[in-house]
Amino acid sequence: MRVLVVEDDEGIARGLESHLKQLGWAIDIASGVESAWTALKVEPFDLVLLDLGLEDGDGSEVLRRLRLAPEGSLPDAGTPTLIMTARDQVAARIECLDMGADDYVTKPFDPDELAARMRALRRRAVGRAQSTITAGALEINPATRAVHLNGKPVELAAREFGVLLALVEVRPRVLSRPQIEARLYSWDNALDSNAVEVHVHHLRKKLGEGVIRTLRGVGYFVPEEP
Repeated sequence: MRVLVVEDDEGIARGLESHLKQLGWAIDIASGVESAWTALKVEPFDLVLLDLGLEDGDGSEVLRRLRLAPEGSLPDAGTPTLIMTARDQVAARIECLDMGADDYVTKPFDPDELAARMRALRRRAVGRAQSTITAGALEINPATRAVHLNGKPVELAAREFGVLLALVEVRPRVLSRPQIEARLYSWDNALDSNAVEVHVHHLRKKLGEGVIRTLRGVGYFVPEEP
């Protein structure tokens, strides 16, 4: 999952970045309204963590622009957005939720609870109610990053798990290499040109050749019944 953290307190932002990266997520940080908006115009994010008190304005302006953006003008105007702020007034929560926020937490918050809320928003975004994903003989738990094949555990590296999850969540849709890269890598990641191909190769060795298929010249996909 790729997340945009919009937070002007560097200590909080870096703390969130460190915690969420340990969960295997790609994290980018913006400190203000305009930098966040620039990021959202050019990059696809799976989720936005949005503070309201920013260095150049109110974070609700980011939410307003995101939800009112014309169709096709952004990579995804429906990106799930979780508000995180010290404002605990009921009126402030209602205003943000009515504006299109998907969830709301007040500072200070428990980082593990925040991560659980983020996973819940991701499940909702991809139309999945269960905490685990079943794809044929595969069972995947995004919370624990555990993978089982025919009931037996399979050890995957962090990037391998990310590629597999990205493909399984949208199956049987095809994802191109750039689309997979956008899900896995933040701005500060150095990216090898064949990184995705290497991850897919390793996944096929561990899970079998039929789990991830190639549509030549287009990308990769997991069939409905791998």
